[in-house]
Amino acid sequence: MTSTTDLTGGPRRPRLAVIDIARGLAILAMVVYHFAWDLAYLQFIALDLRAEIGWVIFQKLIVGSFIFLTGVSLVLAHGDAIRWRAFWRRFALVLGAAMLVTIGTLFFSPNAFVYFGVLHAIALFSLAGLAFLRAPLWLVIALGAAILATATFVQHPLFGEKIWSWIGLWDEPPPAEDLVPIFPWFGVALFGIAFARWARTSGLFDRLAAIPASATPARGLAKAGRWSLPIYLIHQPILLAILMGIAALTNPGAAMQSRLFTQSCEQSCRQSAGDAAFCTAYCGCALTEIEDNALWPLVNNPARTPDEDLRLTEMVNQCTADVIEGRLAPGN
Repeated sequence: MTSTTDLTGGPRRPRLAVIDIARGLAILAMVVYHFAWDLAYLQFIALDLRAEIGWVIFQKLIVGSFIFLTGVSLVLAHGDAIRWRAFWRRFALVLGAAMLVTIGTLFFSPNAFVYFGVLHAIALFSLAGLAFLRAPLWLVIALGAAILATATFVQHPLFGEKIWSWIGLWDEPPPAEDLVPIFPWFGVALFGIAFARWARTSGLFDRLAAIPASATPARGLAKAGRWSLPIYLIHQPILLAILMGIAALTNPGAAMQSRLFTQSCEQSCRQSAGDAAFCTAYCGCALTEIEDNALWPLVNNPARTPDEDLRLTEMVNQCTADVIEGRLAPGN
């Protein structure tokens, strides 16, 4: 694999299409994850991505891919010699983008804004990773494994405090939409560095360089990989703008509220009455009464007054009577 000369004075290796494709797949997966998050946030769907194990694994794989590729890219760009001007330019770009994410999410979600997310971690890990470009390979692997092991077996409530949470090692994660702490993720970056150093010396990168992105999907993914940072920054504002516009026209929150009420009502009714047909009719009646009489504030208020409880009880009794009467009517 031949090298070229960078304008900053150090040797630069040509881009590997397979690395760009891998990064393109990662950014595509992140767009899918954020799209699902947006749908749930705006109540188009009933989904808690932080509780669904499949989505949790999916999110961890996405983050791991970006962090691992950070280590690989560091070796590809600076494995022969650290090109300082290029490094600081890239570092400033990533750090600036991270600050934009922090500012944007602070306005959007002040209680769970992104203060140490993927971009913050990539900036820090890129800087710290420079120290391991020429360290003994066994040391890089051992330290990476030690960081992963520490994150698995060492937890303390102190690190659940927001001020220390960027370190990791918490027993319960603090409220944040995107948090990528040093433990365990710097260990993943070190594994990326170790893999790339081995791939260079073993000739694997030379063999990978011969693999072109010739098919249309591969070319698209490679291009997305080369532009992953701009895509990362703009895709969420675009998705949210579109979905918020649709939400303003369709009011998915009201439809979601009705669906959740019906599901909860029927489940509770079947546990006590055991009659599915009765429960369906009764809950349909209750939902109609709530919507026709604008009773959602009462239903959703856990601190109702006695008069408000009486009003809801009367509605329940009336729906029960109506359903029973309908079932006892001749012909039913």
